[in-house]
Amino acid sequence: MQLLFLARVRSTRSLQRISWTATHTRGPQAAATSCRTFTQQALFEDADMGKKEKSSFQLKTPKGTKDWQGTDMIIRDGIFSKISEVFKRHGAVTIDTPVFELKEILAGKYGEDSKLIYDLADQGGELCSLRYDLTVPFARWLAMNSSVKHIKRYHIAKVYRRDQPAMTKGRMREFYQCDFDIAGEYDSMIPDAEILRITSEIFESLGWQGKYTIKINHRKILDGIFEVCGVPTDKLRTISSAVDKLDKSPWDEVRREMTEEKGLDPEVADKIGQYVNFKGGRDLLTKLTEDTTLYGNASAKKGLDDMATLFDYLEIFGVLPNISLDMSLARGLDYYTGVIYEVVTEGSAGDSTAKKPAKKDKKPADADEDRSSDPSVGVGSVAAGGRYDELVGMFSGKGQIPCVGISFGVDRIFSITKARMAKETELRPNEVDVYVMVLGSKGGLLKERMEVATMLWDAGIKTEFSWKVKPKAPPQWKAAENGGIPYAVILGDDEVRDGKVTLKKFGLPEGHPEKNGVLISRSDLLSELKKKLQALSEPELEEKVG
Repeated sequence: MQLLFLARVRSTRSLQRISWTATHTRGPQAAATSCRTFTQQALFEDADMGKKEKSSFQLKTPKGTKDWQGTDMIIRDGIFSKISEVFKRHGAVTIDTPVFELKEILAGKYGEDSKLIYDLADQGGELCSLRYDLTVPFARWLAMNSSVKHIKRYHIAKVYRRDQPAMTKGRMREFYQCDFDIAGEYDSMIPDAEILRITSEIFESLGWQGKYTIKINHRKILDGIFEVCGVPTDKLRTISSAVDKLDKSPWDEVRREMTEEKGLDPEVADKIGQYVNFKGGRDLLTKLTEDTTLYGNASAKKGLDDMATLFDYLEIFGVLPNISLDMSLARGLDYYTGVIYEVVTEGSAGDSTAKKPAKKDKKPADADEDRSSDPSVGVGSVAAGGRYDELVGMFSGKGQIPCVGISFGVDRIFSITKARMAKETELRPNEVDVYVMVLGSKGGLLKERMEVATMLWDAGIKTEFSWKVKPKAPPQWKAAENGGIPYAVILGDDEVRDGKVTLKKFGLPEGHPEKNGVLISRSDLLSELKKKLQALSEPELEEKVG
């Protein structure tokens, strides 16, 4: 644009020179002709420069982001709706915080993952960063609102991480999180148990019955293991981060990182390996409690006692069948202090034995490259969280507010849900239930169609009709078909005269008695439609009725 402006300034000056020269040498008429010719040439040049400028960049979304539309929006909105419904059922209120925070607020809270924070340019003397999660902003909010001592809060918003993306697997740089947190002083493990009950309710409502596992552990048990194995205090968090990679990497690789990269004694690493590969339920909890060396450690004892109490509560809540006590679960974020958990399903872990796609050249690894085609990269956990009792105190010296919470990764849940839905059912681009159409009427019956649509809208039924005064039949059928709309209400001159409509269900096989629709009284339309739409949303009920 700056070049274009300068060109126009030069053109104006040239035009002035041409006008003066022509006027003084050939007269006013010649001057006018010369100026017209020059102006036309300048306009063509400006147009050419504009074309060049427009083609100088590529229209695309930034790496690790995407536009949402069509069936994807329908699926995602459905996930939001189910998650928020569960949150509200458990008495949560919602809050919202800025999309960016002061850089110092986020600094030092995420361990090794702090390198993934998006920093912003200095604006007005404040160094800011895009929020990495919704937990730290919530803790900052609690510290600023000291009168709030107890709250159940949920927050659905976008967060940002400069991670290497895998778009089709829901691993993105801009993505939604749905957080639920309980803040306040309560008796041990009661809020923690309710968080896990909420987690179970959400995945059951999404139709994931039997297809997910809630892995849990306790930071104090891990710290106790590290202490009895001989890990130096200053290496506790870095070794914990290494252990957390066991869901993606084999033990040999994690051991190498501990010893070669982080300087841990190989004998200490081998002792850790005897514990962190354990998985199980109450039997594993009993086994660890009977380990006199481990249970004799104060930190481990506190964690194991907490876990025994938690298991009792989870059994009452009906969540225990979905729980796996996993000693490799460490959660790399620095702010966790107690119980930690994450939810996994098929597709969460990549195939660690699979070969990565061969590169055509030997260029160094690109941190911006999309890894969707890499079979060794999985979706990752679809939800995760834990207890963070000391995070609020980092922002305020007025005392701690104990907190526990969980975050659901909507984009990862979406990628798995969409893949399952594609196998099990036809995806629709909208949620419209009824298309009101006219057939065999020269007048188009626009007002009558509007009246029927209004009646259905008033009853809460999702409805569309053609915006043509006299629509032809083929475009109406096509609109209903493209939208995957299940029912049509058909009007004609005879139906309107007799106070009737034809109710037709799309997709019936040839020879079906209702293939061409059923003629019913207009006064019965609402009750008939509601029954049919109810049966449509409950296939099992429809089979029983049929």
